Amino acid sequence: MEYILGILVLSAINLVCVLGLSILTGFTGLFSFGHAGFMAIGAYTAAIVTARLDLPFYVAILAAGAVAGVISLGLGRLTLKLKGDYFCIATMGFGEAIRLLLNNWKYAGGARGWESIPKYQGWSLLIPIVVAILAVIVSWNLVNSRQGRNMVAVREEELAAQMAGVNVLRTKMLALVASAVLAGIAGALMANFIGFIAPKTFNMTKSTELTIIVIFGGLGSISGSVVGALLLTALPELFRAFSDWRLVFYGLAVMVIMIGRPKGLMGGLELTPSGLRKAREARKARLALMAESRALEKGGEA
Repeated sequence: MEYILGILVLSAINLVCVLGLSILTGFTGLFSFGHAGFMAIGAYTAAIVTARLDLPFYVAILAAGAVAGVISLGLGRLTLKLKGDYFCIATMGFGEAIRLLLNNWKYAGGARGWESIPKYQGWSLLIPIVVAILAVIVSWNLVNSRQGRNMVAVREEELAAQMAGVNVLRTKMLALVASAVLAGIAGALMANFIGFIAPKTFNMTKSTELTIIVIFGGLGSISGSVVGALLLTALPELFRAFSDWRLVFYGLAVMVIMIGRPKGLMGGLELTPSGLRKAREARKARLALMAESRALEKGGEA
């Protein structure tokens, strides 16, 4: 039971960060490979608050999100005018810069990492799950608000969105700050769940894993982020019996699903009554179009 609860907690932690990345990448169209940097900021902030200042864990969560959000404001001012691959490379550099700074920060343990961080136990293990549920609710409300529609407009066609009166820079900044806050909170949850953090935990591989989860679940889908986080966190644990081969099986499983579903598992759809209704209507329209096309082909042959 504790093992299953541990997997659920790790899934919830990943989900909180993936939701933020989904807002930035899936709904706004800005690909980031540096979100592990924001997780690191949140983790080390929470460690300072709980281990050094001896403050309650909920204060650490709030502080982690706030610090990550403030730093993202500075990063956004420097990078959000960049487009496409240039923004992606800039975020990658940011993530690596944070890791290298932490490597040389002796106050926080340097490259050896930080041990003896207060851990939550017992019923407090449910904290990450509760936070993940709240993060889903907040993300859902954001993407279905006017600002969320602006994000989708920027993703689809930035110039057209600007001509329609959307403040593109402000919309991108909101998406970046929201994603950084959630990543910082996820880092705080991770630090106090494991009780140990090290700079190498938040390397580019971690950022890549988070991006894979977003794409795997489906860009532009909150439901896809939830499903992707649960599946891709649990898969390595299910393959743990195969020891050295488990990551190979994990990679193959991801490849098979992405080949079968290029748009991700959800393909931009949501597991809600309205979302399922739209999916059925789209399928009916697609089948009707295919039938009409076949009928035209037969008529032409006759």
